[in-house]
Amino acid sequence: MQFEVSAEGAELQEKLLAFMDERVYPAEPIFEQQMEEAGNPEHHPQIVEDLKVEARARGLWNLFLPHKTEWTEGLSNFDYAPLAEISGRSIQLAPEAMNCSAPDTGNMELLTEFGTPEQQQEWLRPLLEGEIRSCFSMTEPDVASSDATNVETSIARDGDEYVINGRKWWSSGAGRESCKFSIVMGKTDPEARAHAQQSMVIVPLDTPGITHVRNLKVFGYLDRETHSELLFEDVRVPTSNVLGPEGGGFMMAQARLGPGRIHHCMRLIGMAERALEMACRRALSREAFRKTLAEQGVIQDWIAESRLAIDQARLLTMDAAWQMDKTGNKAARNAISSIKVVVPRMTCDVIDRAIQIHGGAGVSEDFPLAAMYAGARTLRIADGPDEVHKMVIARRELSRYAE
Repeated sequence: MQFEVSAEGAELQEKLLAFMDERVYPAEPIFEQQMEEAGNPEHHPQIVEDLKVEARARGLWNLFLPHKTEWTEGLSNFDYAPLAEISGRSIQLAPEAMNCSAPDTGNMELLTEFGTPEQQQEWLRPLLEGEIRSCFSMTEPDVASSDATNVETSIARDGDEYVINGRKWWSSGAGRESCKFSIVMGKTDPEARAHAQQSMVIVPLDTPGITHVRNLKVFGYLDRETHSELLFEDVRVPTSNVLGPEGGGFMMAQARLGPGRIHHCMRLIGMAERALEMACRRALSREAFRKTLAEQGVIQDWIAESRLAIDQARLLTMDAAWQMDKTGNKAARNAISSIKVVVPRMTCDVIDRAIQIHGGAGVSEDFPLAAMYAGARTLRIADGPDEVHKMVIARRELSRYAE
């Protein structure tokens, strides 16, 4: 493994660090003010659009995509990892400003790899241009969706149309006005073998029969991204809207979730770094029992443990990115599963210590730590729960010793 990014990656890091210092961090209070004035947790503030214009002008746009297209040059996972980490320090603003936020990134990768030229022109191009947003509808409330073969949504062929019936939730982004379509996963052939029953279909969200049931809260927070429950009742789309091969939904889900998982982990490392920085500044500025918090042995232990955990998680994530570049996403599956367990757990621990150091302030809305914790804790479930990834790791390990 090489521990040095390319010259292009290093140049982009310098550009991104300058963008964060000059535009993103100063925009955070403006973002909060505009959100408060709107009085709507789903509001899209103007400051985000301003940052998108600036990021694009600086060449900080669509950096996540490793595939070369007519719209993107392509950047290795290894080069992108430090950039995603930097953006994770301002999770509400930086990823979206750079057109590098989920779930669009995963959908763009799917459309790049499996979309027809017509689908790419209609849906991928405006996504890459930042003109629209999208969502991904796989998880269902009535089945254990940690096993994607459980999905029950029906995608039945009727002539030259598919008829979709089912209920989805955690379709993140579906509540946004700019969200124009969902990639829906359901069963096109319930009689096929377990991993060939599912397909993915592009469904415009203004199609008759779609009901936006509600936006789900995360630990009591209504996320501006929106996490939606959607009801599909006799929703009809042309069969040309199928993404990739019919029956290839499970395979494509795995192809989509691999890069998505590592992107989440990269950003979480940046979030953990921000939390540790806040903890250190707080410990140095507050005094208890005639000593600063930073002079207390237990606080020093927490700071050291956080630094060790972040650095270990970063190295594991960089190794996974390197493996993806060298051997492909499928071959790097074990490494991706490893970071998907380690990084969210580490981030929760680091944020939890930072909350404890902040005392009552840590659980208030005056500091971002409580919201950060909610987001990090969710990622121990999203894109596969810890237990499933550990099962994958254990099976691979045991297979080395099986006769």
